[in-house]
Amino acid sequence: MTQLTSPNQHTTGASVYSTLKDAWRMRRAWWFTATARTRARFARTTLGSFWLGLSNLLSIAALALVYGTVFKVKDFDTYVVYLGIGLVVWNGISAAIGSAPNLFEHNQAHVHNTNLNPIFYVLEEWAFQVQTFLQSFSLVLLALSWFQHNLLLNLLAYSWLPLVNLFLFLFWAPMIVCLLGARYRDFYQLVPIFLQLVFLLSPILYRKGNLGAMAWTANLNPLYRVLSPVRHSLMAGEVQWSVGCLMLVINAVGLLVALRWLNRERPNIPFLI
Repeated sequence: MTQLTSPNQHTTGASVYSTLKDAWRMRRAWWFTATARTRARFARTTLGSFWLGLSNLLSIAALALVYGTVFKVKDFDTYVVYLGIGLVVWNGISAAIGSAPNLFEHNQAHVHNTNLNPIFYVLEEWAFQVQTFLQSFSLVLLALSWFQHNLLLNLLAYSWLPLVNLFLFLFWAPMIVCLLGARYRDFYQLVPIFLQLVFLLSPILYRKGNLGAMAWTANLNPLYRVLSPVRHSLMAGEVQWSVGCLMLVINAVGLLVALRWLNRERPNIPFLI
C-alpha cells in the first residue's frame, strides 16, 4: 500500500516524480477497475458496449438531418463527417469534465479508509473515460467511412499526435476540475452550465465560418482547440505540426500543474469530502 508522505514533501519537484511512480506501479489495478466498470455498465445487455457507438450514431443522424437542412448544406456527405467526428470527440471531452467535480466524493469511503495515492482515482476515471471514448469513436469512425473512405487511413497516418494531445488533456483538465470541485461545491452546478455554453459556442454542429464576426471566439475556446486538430487530421489527412506541438507543451505544463496541485491538496482531500 502506498505510504503517505509528509505535507512539506508535497510541494517538492520529487513529489511529482513519486506520484508518477505510484501511478505506474498501480497501473494494472486502475486499468482493471476501469475495465470492470465498463463491463458492468452493460451487464446483461444483448448489444453490450455497442450501445455507446449506436447512441452516438443515432444522434449524428438526427442532428445531421436537422442542421443540414437549417444551414442548407450543399455537400451533405462532408457535413455528416464533420458533425459526426466533432460530436463524438466533444462527447468524450464533456463526459470526462462533467464527471470530474464529484470524483473524490464518489470514492469517499476509499479515500477515508485507505492510504492509496489519490492519483489512483483520477487514473481510474481517466481510463474509464478513454475506454468509453475509444469504443464509441471506433464504431462512429467505421460508419462515417461510408461517407469519406480514407478516414481509417488518416487515423493511422495523421491522427496520432492530436489523439495523444486529446488523451493528455482528458487526464490533467478533469484532475484540476475535481480538485476545485472538492474544495468549492459550486463547481457541481457550474461545470454543466459551462459545458452547455461551450458546446453552443463551439463550431461542432456548424462550421467556424458560420460564426461570422464572432469566429474569434473559437480560437479562445480551449475545448474546441483540443477537438479541432483531431477532426482536421481525420478529414484533411494532414497533421498541423505547429498546433500539435504547441498543444503538447500546454499539456505538459497542465500536467505538471495538476500533479503539483494534487500533491499539495492530498492531506486535505479526506477533510474536504
